Amino acid sequence: MALDPTHNQSLVELDRQAFLHPYTALGDHHRDGVRVVAEGEGCWIRDLDGARYLDATAGLWCVNVGHGRAEIADAIQAQAKKLAFYHSFSSMGNEPSIRLADRILRHAGLGMSKVFFGSSGSDANDTNVKLVWYYNGLRGKPDKVKIISRERGYHGVTVASGSLTGIPLIHKGFNLPIREVKHTTCPDLYRGKPASMSELAYSKKLAGDLDELIRREGPETVGAFIAEPVMGTGGVLVPPEGYFEAIQEVLDRHDVLMIADEVICGFGRLGTWFGSHRYHVRPDLMTCAKGLTSAYLPMSASLVHERIWRVLLDHAPEMGVFGHGFTYSAHPVCAAAAMANLDIIEREGLVERAATIGALFQARMRDAFSEHPLVGDVRGEGLILGVELVADKADRMPFPLDRRVPARMMKLCLEEGLILRGLPGGNTLAFSPPLIIREAEVDQIVARFGRALAKAEAAFRADGTWSA
Repeated sequence: MALDPTHNQSLVELDRQAFLHPYTALGDHHRDGVRVVAEGEGCWIRDLDGARYLDATAGLWCVNVGHGRAEIADAIQAQAKKLAFYHSFSSMGNEPSIRLADRILRHAGLGMSKVFFGSSGSDANDTNVKLVWYYNGLRGKPDKVKIISRERGYHGVTVASGSLTGIPLIHKGFNLPIREVKHTTCPDLYRGKPASMSELAYSKKLAGDLDELIRREGPETVGAFIAEPVMGTGGVLVPPEGYFEAIQEVLDRHDVLMIADEVICGFGRLGTWFGSHRYHVRPDLMTCAKGLTSAYLPMSASLVHERIWRVLLDHAPEMGVFGHGFTYSAHPVCAAAAMANLDIIEREGLVERAATIGALFQARMRDAFSEHPLVGDVRGEGLILGVELVADKADRMPFPLDRRVPARMMKLCLEEGLILRGLPGGNTLAFSPPLIIREAEVDQIVARFGRALAKAEAAFRADGTWSA
């Protein structure tokens, strides 16, 4: 292990002493230490000890163009030398962010009119919540402040976006959710839909749940509904047929805005530029991040529909300064990284590639694991896929959460040189490889995951419970 030249301590020990890690089991980490990632290329990363791993998660659903793209690094360097930073307050601007806003809108379509830049998906969802409140106040409906999210939905971890997130882990110990946020049922074709019910009927039922919640809270108090086109962290849940069309009817009936959280789905992961295109969502606001820069630098975007923008503009004389913004909004170096990233996506046809290689990936994973005794469901779209593990396949009995099955599977996969993501609050493992993945690497994911799953099955059969 390499030593820092100013400390006679290993990086593992320095990490233990100085670094509070996000989304980490703190006790386990303090005991076991850190795995230091040193470099990445394509779909692969290497740690400081030289071990090489196939990154089947693209970092955190985000390194869409793969690791080590020199053209993005070059764009970052060139912009940093020319103009490393200037703010965008008070009508100031910079060329990369202006051109980027135009480019995003041309890809998004759907009536989107303006782009507000931030640094993370969480802050973009906070921005969209504030825009809902601002818009409704301007049009004389200041009580329409409640935001309805979905159970198991993931929208970030700030006070507002963490409240929108429908996962108990994100609320536990943090005094969340705030009172303005409510949660309705989410689509789960594996566990939620009765076997006798069609997908269309299930969609109607879920829309009915939303309608009932809005009526119970009072339509005059509900401002917006937020949803991911495909739910990511909540379990890789794909919407049933007709879902968003049925949801939109309810929203239109009650004058409730639609926020499409495209943080994971946007910029090609589903084989379309945005998940809203794939599932016929009609958003009033859109949340983007991750694939915008392929995570080479932190940047997010809130997209605002023309009808909302017109209300903001019409009331501008009476409101004066729009009182929202971040120091790093429209950061020129981040915008340059995003422009170079979009150059790659367009030039290499990665959106179309995600559709074709994604179909192959989905088929290979289903063929290999759908009948496995520990696999209850294999589901996904494009280059996002979830494998839900079960203790009993026949009755879909889940493993108890205290067995920490996803975390244990992640360790078994690391032994096979494969990185995947164990999702919180259940037994689902997520795959979201870079959009550049090749067929041979798809086969390696299947083979390496298969070996890890065989180890898990052997341990399960040894004691019948896969006990700790």
